[in-house]
Amino acid sequence: MNLQAALEAPRFTKLELGGCEVRVEGRIPPAVREELVKRGHQVTVQGDYSGYMGGGQAVSHNAIMHVNAGASSPRKDGAAIPEPDPYFR
Repeated sequence: MNLQAALEAPRFTKLELGGCEVRVEGRIPPAVREELVKRGHQVTVQGDYSGYMGGGQAVSHNAIMHVNAGASSPRKDGAAIPEPDPYFR
């Protein structure tokens, strides 16, 4: 998975200590949600890209290939804006 795909992947979160409550994004497949319920979890389905899951940005640099990569989660404000590598021309 590349950085952008990883930040866009469906997420889940546990907001409280203890208990079996879990929040999942609506893109988690129904079969997975049903299995969680069967195992005793109390599943709350949020939006497809829920702010409850947090946001994130990521950057990677491949020094050998002189390639920078960046990504930003669609759950929060932010953007990955490409810039040229000043050492590679």
